[in-house]
Amino acid sequence: MHKVKTISLLTLISAALFATELHAATEWNVSLWGKRRAFTENVEKLAELVEQKTNGDFKLKISYGGLSKSRENLDGISIGAFEMAQFCSFYHSDKNPTITVTELPFTKDVSLARVSEIYHQVHQHPIVVKDLARWNATLLMPTPLPQYNIVSKTGSLNQLSDFKGMRVRGPGGIMGVLGKLGAVKTGVPFAEVRQSMDSGVIDAASFAPHAHLATGTYKVGKWATTNLNLGSANCPVVVNTDALNALSKPHRDALLGSVDEALDFYVKNYDNNTTGKYEQAVTDTGLTRITFSAQQTAELNRLADSVRQDWIKKYASRFDAQALFDYTADLFAK
Repeated sequence: MHKVKTISLLTLISAALFATELHAATEWNVSLWGKRRAFTENVEKLAELVEQKTNGDFKLKISYGGLSKSRENLDGISIGAFEMAQFCSFYHSDKNPTITVTELPFTKDVSLARVSEIYHQVHQHPIVVKDLARWNATLLMPTPLPQYNIVSKTGSLNQLSDFKGMRVRGPGGIMGVLGKLGAVKTGVPFAEVRQSMDSGVIDAASFAPHAHLATGTYKVGKWATTNLNLGSANCPVVVNTDALNALSKPHRDALLGSVDEALDFYVKNYDNNTTGKYEQAVTDTGLTRITFSAQQTAELNRLADSVRQDWIKKYASRFDAQALFDYTADLFAK
């Protein structure tokens, strides 16, 4: 009898241990960079929602620079070094040429909510899905950004020809236009922008409001543009496709079902807080605001059209660039 009880007890313990292992919490590593800021609030909110909806069984462990360099996040996703990451397409356009279509200068000042919708729809286009699949990556959600503007430490900008020789840190579409005016695209890591402006490595930086705040460009700048309207960067959040497919249905539903709510929170936070803080910072530090005239804007738009055509020609042999461009341009036009 004693032997039977012992066997039964061991069986119960084994069953309990098996059940514990079976329902063990899932933890994903998420690779970001810099520090927590408006740009990362979509990921922070997503992590909060996923943990709430799964009662702590599924957690997103966010790391700011501890897992990978920002320009190597897509590579890390590809080999499964971590399950989720954020990256900017202009960091390595050759690795993700299709999504750079959203960084083209469409010369449209659209709302942040609409940018979010446009990026999400472009990310679901078959051509884009196939492109990212080469990296074993699935685009999870966009990080919508408003139109970029420039902060510079050079003498005041009086005419477009003043861009000639100016060393600017910025994304592809904007730099495509400014490059035609003689500006020099100068790449420096995000964390080194302020130092690079201080030391003279770059003369200006083209950013969305949150990044000007995070890097402190306004503290060393002399002027800031108000209506450049040549686009912004596409910095999506991606997941390792194998890791996504391996999730249990409840965890997968919690993750995918939280994307819209996380984006809604992000957009409201950015619109209500970040943009206003940046404008106040420009005022408080006494930067001269540069607003392009109708004639200057017309010239920028003319150059923007040539940049868009250059993009189509560049990638025509790699995928149906014309079709993807037309699809994206139509979304911006609506």
